[in-house]
Amino acid sequence: MAHYFVGDVQGCFAELQRVLAKVDFNPSRDELWAVGDLIARGPDSLATLRYFHSLGDSAKIVLGNHELHLLALHGKLKRDKPSDNLAALLKAPELNGLIHWLRQQPLMREFSGKPLIMTHAGVPPQWSLEILRQESQAVSQALQQADYLEALIGQMYTDQAKSWDPTAVGINRLCFCINALTRMRYLYVDGHLDFACKQPPTACTNPQLRPWFEFSSALRGSHTLVFGHWAALMGKVDDAQLKALDTGCCWGEHLTLWHLESDQKITQKKLKKS
Repeated sequence: MAHYFVGDVQGCFAELQRVLAKVDFNPSRDELWAVGDLIARGPDSLATLRYFHSLGDSAKIVLGNHELHLLALHGKLKRDKPSDNLAALLKAPELNGLIHWLRQQPLMREFSGKPLIMTHAGVPPQWSLEILRQESQAVSQALQQADYLEALIGQMYTDQAKSWDPTAVGINRLCFCINALTRMRYLYVDGHLDFACKQPPTACTNPQLRPWFEFSSALRGSHTLVFGHWAALMGKVDDAQLKALDTGCCWGEHLTLWHLESDQKITQKKLKKS
């Protein structure tokens, strides 16, 4: 069995099919792990989501910020933006089933055969593995409740939950977990989240900001951390235990697939419109 990890697909379904063909991916024997943001921006979010759903247990995904936003759109809590290219998905006859499936997906996954963790944006350096498990599970439980729209999704659009407080309870605690695992790029020197800067570290001019992965962390020494979300990195992180897989396919760059067993990256350039 081969294990492949793919960066933010964001509706670039044709490129996904091309890169999987390059490795002869077969769901009957292989697994495809995805760092989230399967949808939005690119031209075919519906086909992308249908494909991952069709893979059954051969697909291992985590939720990204765009999947969580889709839940809000489906629940009529937010309005669809044309730039997200989600119109076909929102009109699909099987949308309710896809939404139910997404609500069962976690914010983090662990690989059973190796100390490896996959999230969408990364892992807060303040967190141990036990805290990561605990906090992500709390969000998953909230997503699976009947009142998930009112109790969680409708309240998650906040920049206030930006500091880890182990004494926090309720929605503030859940929102910090969502912000950290699906939106994080930079932290201030005191450890709280910044939501504004999306530039690569070489272009960031604020001396108070550092990439989350430059802070000391117990998990950094013990686990491989697989993440996406930060296209401006273009996969370039100077640490063998960090696998940054968002390489901006929806922005005209390329899609990256990482083969765990060989530690090789396979790429597919953005296809030109016919």
